[in-house]
Amino acid sequence: MMGIYDLFWMSIRSFRANKLRSFLTTLGIVIGVSAVIAMLSVGEGASRKIQEQIASIGSNLLIVLPGSTTAGGVRMGLGTQPTLSLTDAQAVVRECPSVLRVAPIKAGVAQLVYGSMNWSTGVVGTTQDYFEIRDWKVVSGRIFGEEDVKSASKVAVLGQTVVENLFVGDDPVGKVIRIKGMPFTVIGVLERKGQSPMGQDQDDTVIVPISSAQRFLFGTAFPGQIDRMMVQALGPNSIEDAEKEVKQVILQRHRQEDFTVRNLAQFLQVQQESARVMSLLLLSVACVSLLVGGIGIMNIMLVSVAERTREIGIRMAVGARVWDIRGQFLLEALILSTLGGMVGIAVGVVVSYSISRAFGWAVVISPFHILVAFSFSFLVGVIFGFYPAYKASKLNPVDALRYE
Repeated sequence: MMGIYDLFWMSIRSFRANKLRSFLTTLGIVIGVSAVIAMLSVGEGASRKIQEQIASIGSNLLIVLPGSTTAGGVRMGLGTQPTLSLTDAQAVVRECPSVLRVAPIKAGVAQLVYGSMNWSTGVVGTTQDYFEIRDWKVVSGRIFGEEDVKSASKVAVLGQTVVENLFVGDDPVGKVIRIKGMPFTVIGVLERKGQSPMGQDQDDTVIVPISSAQRFLFGTAFPGQIDRMMVQALGPNSIEDAEKEVKQVILQRHRQEDFTVRNLAQFLQVQQESARVMSLLLLSVACVSLLVGGIGIMNIMLVSVAERTREIGIRMAVGARVWDIRGQFLLEALILSTLGGMVGIAVGVVVSYSISRAFGWAVVISPFHILVAFSFSFLVGVIFGFYPAYKASKLNPVDALRYE
């Protein structure tokens, strides 16, 4: 059998003799491989983005919402009937063994004023557990503690968006702002969280002790009334148990189901599953492009076999064996697909970063994606190059020599 070295240079000479055809054949593989890398990168980026958003909200979370109300035959929806209280939150912590923390929330929208600047934003009244549940740390200053909640201290912790719009290049810690006309001292600035899965700016917020929100800002329909509560389970495996326990405890206290418990993990899991399905769909489209490129290789190799039939007959007549002929044409297909794969990888990386810059999408390019794309291109060369090589090796030398 001829050596790989000889077969390789014979293939190169064949490509040089048909430069445009070789280029067009390789172009199909380039497009397919680059599409695979770009789609895998976009899909992985979307999945990572959702994971970051999940982490930014908090882990192992349940949201307890108050009940709905009906007025004049019109159902007003969840949260329109104030049915939850601080004592409910305390009971959940005390009586639910699968619950780690509970953060009661009394929230509203208010106008903030500092000097000549003002900003309208959401104000969240809660306890210190809220920061632990959401894994939200401060970049400067401190968060308020249990004593601040008990004494209804007029202190506030600001999100980054509020700082940027209210304090232009000034350190907010220690400054006094007015919330609905009431003076509050800024004691801390939170780290940046970014957008929530629902597209809301999580950094556009002010967090104050819940007792201060109830007494000075939003008032209550009855003592201790809250808008909702965030419940953190002990771990991922405890969420379902925590949900059952929370429902049981509040139902025993209210004697009617005038509340709703929502499992936030299930909602976010649906979003992640949707992103995964979309990634698979995009990858399927990219694989079709690679398949078309493979068919192009087979087509061109079959044409090459037909054009070089007399050459094949001469080589057989001077002693070339079946595997010499088969190896030559198979190697040609592999060189085309491998070269197209390498160029496609480079193009795919450039396209991925271009998509990221143009549309602001998160893309993640990993060595695994590159390996998958290159392996696909190599397999395309083997699979679609084998039949033309097999056909060439099966030619009758006498018929091949007489072929015009």
